[in-house]
Amino acid sequence: MSHALRAPGSAAPPFHPAASTPVSVLAERLRETGLVALEGLGARPAVLDFADRIMEITAHRDSERDGLTTIYDTRRHANRPGYAGLTSSELAPHTERSGIPRPPRLLLLVCAHPAAQGGVSLLTDGQAVHDDLAAHHPETRDLLSTHRTAFFGDAAGHATQVFTPHADGRVSLRLRTDALARWNPLLTPQLPHLHAAIRRHQIALPLAATQGYLLDNTRWLHARSAFTGERLCWRALGEPLPQLFPLPAGFLPAPISPPRSSEGVS
Repeated sequence: MSHALRAPGSAAPPFHPAASTPVSVLAERLRETGLVALEGLGARPAVLDFADRIMEITAHRDSERDGLTTIYDTRRHANRPGYAGLTSSELAPHTERSGIPRPPRLLLLVCAHPAAQGGVSLLTDGQAVHDDLAAHHPETRDLLSTHRTAFFGDAAGHATQVFTPHADGRVSLRLRTDALARWNPLLTPQLPHLHAAIRRHQIALPLAATQGYLLDNTRWLHARSAFTGERLCWRALGEPLPQLFPLPAGFLPAPISPPRSSEGVS
């Protein structure tokens, strides 16, 4: 088993055997942290069977008939906006399907064949990024939460915002930072703070064959380092099966502490 590297202050998730871990345990981990690391998914049918246990698979532009997308360097998609995942280049932190009104809730990625070098999965908890910005750059957090300050996708994309607050106090995340992302000019100067917070909380997760992860796409960002060699992964997107586990959207942000009074001032 490979061991995940840790960013400062970020705990690497333990690997769970996919075949023997009860769905109720996976659901609880998703509700608590939004992320589950998996192992023991050795072939495409096993990946598809596991995905069917936990989600209603939704088709993607690049998926095949069974709903799974094969992620590899096609050598045909270099420099095409929105297709970086099908190259060997670095993949910037993002959530899946950010340019549609209702992105899929779950993402499953499994490694079939690791790269010769690189190709490390890079994961960032949106809750940590939100709370970091709230503590150190609240104006950035506020602008990123302002309605329609971003537009993700091509001409048929979606006007939205990075952080979407909900009536129950939870917050959902969506993000892309490639050529298919456009920003309100007021927000552009604040983006370096967002990128820095993402880097501070990023977890490096090198995946061996049969290993992967399941994450809440409204909470976690995923990315990938550039690679060499014949890296091959399978991906499924979908909605959690409601009869198995309800999954509340996004995350609960940390409460904002009131400012301290100066010592000696009544």
